[in-house]
Amino acid sequence: MDFKQLRAFITVAETGNVTRASNLLNLVQPAVSRQLRMLEEDLGTELFERRHGMQLTPSGKTMLEYARRILNEVARAKAEIQPTDSPVSGIVSIGLLASTSDLLATKLAAEVVQRYPHIRLRLLIGYAGHLQDWLENGEIDAALLYGRKETPALHVKELLEESLWIVAPPSAKLSRKRPLQLARVAREPFILPAAPQGLRAAIEHAALEAGVTLQVFAETNSLSVQKALVAEGYGWTILPVVGVAQEVERGLLSAAPLAAPGLRRTIVLVMPSSRQATAPVRCVVSILTECVKTTFDEGHWLDSRWLGQ
Repeated sequence: MDFKQLRAFITVAETGNVTRASNLLNLVQPAVSRQLRMLEEDLGTELFERRHGMQLTPSGKTMLEYARRILNEVARAKAEIQPTDSPVSGIVSIGLLASTSDLLATKLAAEVVQRYPHIRLRLLIGYAGHLQDWLENGEIDAALLYGRKETPALHVKELLEESLWIVAPPSAKLSRKRPLQLARVAREPFILPAAPQGLRAAIEHAALEAGVTLQVFAETNSLSVQKALVAEGYGWTILPVVGVAQEVERGLLSAAPLAAPGLRRTIVLVMPSSRQATAPVRCVVSILTECVKTTFDEGHWLDSRWLGQ
C-alpha cells in the first residue's frame, strides 16, 4: 500500500468513474485501474462494485474514511516540518455551521488568500452533529459548534452567545419589536431540523419547559430547504437570527424574538486536543476567530453577545 494507491482510490471514490479520476490524476486509465487492483490485493477485499460504475462496497466505505485520514495526516506533517523560512502552506479544513456560512465563508476565504496564498482552504458546511463527527474522525481541523463542553479529546473556546428567533412566512408580518411566546406559535405547523441535531434538541427542550407541544409538519437536514419551506408558507420554524437575516431584509421571511426567557445558545470554536495543530491550521483558526469578532463588531451578528477574550 502506498500514497499513489490511496490517492487513486479516493479520487475514483469521489468521482465514481475511473476515466474522470484518471483525468484529475493526470494518469492513463490502465494505471489508475492497476493502482486500485494492487490496493485491493493488499487488503484482500474488493473496494468497488464494478457492474454499474464504481460504487463503493461496505469495505470500500470503511477504507475511504481511513484513506482520507492518512493523507490528511501526511499533509499536516509536511506543513509542520517545513523549513521556517518557507511560506506557510498546506491544506486546512474548517467546518462552518450552516447558519453562519453566509456570513463567514467568503470573508474567511478572502483573508486566507490575502495573507497566506500558499494555504489551500477546505470549507465544509453542516449542522453541529455532522461537524463534530468530521472533527472527531479527522476530516476537519477545527469547527464552529454550539456550546460543547471541553473534554480530553476536544479543546473548546467560547466566542459568542446568539439568540434563536421565530421564523415565519412574510405574510405573518413578524417583527423584532414584538416578541412572541412559544405557547402562541405552537399552534402553527413547524418545519424543524431532523433529529438528533443539537438545534432540534434545544427547541424541543424549550417547548417542554413551556409546557407546549410543537406540531411538526416536516423535518429536514438542510437549512436551505428548511427556510424555503417556511418562505412558501408550509410552516414556521425556530432558527438563529443570523441565519435568516438576509432573507428577512429582502422580505422573503419574517422573524421575531422569543419572549423572555427566550432561547439562546453559545457559538464555540472547537479543535481536537489529541493532535498538535500545524502552523497553517493555527493561522487559519486565528483568521476565523478574527472574522467572527469583526462580524460581531460590525453589527451583522444580530441579537448576540461577545464572550471571547
